[in-house]
Amino acid sequence: MDHQTADALQAFTQRYCDAWQQRYQSWPRSEELYGIPSPCIVASEDDAVTWRPQPFTLAQNVNAVERALDIVVQEPLHSYYTTQFAGDMHARFGEQALTLLQAWSPDDFQRVQENLIGHLVTQKRLKLSPTLFIATLDSELDVISVCNLTGEVVLETLGTRKRTTLSDSLASFLNQLEPLL
Repeated sequence: MDHQTADALQAFTQRYCDAWQQRYQSWPRSEELYGIPSPCIVASEDDAVTWRPQPFTLAQNVNAVERALDIVVQEPLHSYYTTQFAGDMHARFGEQALTLLQAWSPDDFQRVQENLIGHLVTQKRLKLSPTLFIATLDSELDVISVCNLTGEVVLETLGTRKRTTLSDSLASFLNQLEPLL
């Protein structure tokens, strides 16, 4: 496990939860996750769930992605996807608003891996270098990903070669995030 990435993700998650506690005197709340089972759920009410992060209880790897594409996924990405179960978290990186994607439950972790495989298959078909997404943006054409060749965090336009480097490493990127409520 890449402890720098795991520590950076847990530190951001703590900042996010602290911001919720400070503003709303509660754990984070999500309408999108209402009705979807998760070990993170603290309470369900008014068509929303209140949640708190929980330890990841499965094997701490994304080996299904590696096996499906016969590639080696960089260690920081294994750590990112397997540090915790949590709800997606809104954040700001510089001027860029984003939603940091997280596995909500063991079933959701399987879905995340399937989506990563689909993303990588499309990139392979288009002869693009491999990236694994970690965050979404308001624009459905753009995502924030980690380049599996360099480890850099990039803003990429899906299906194109257009990529802008945001950070040299995933841990550095996570350390620079600010909670956005």
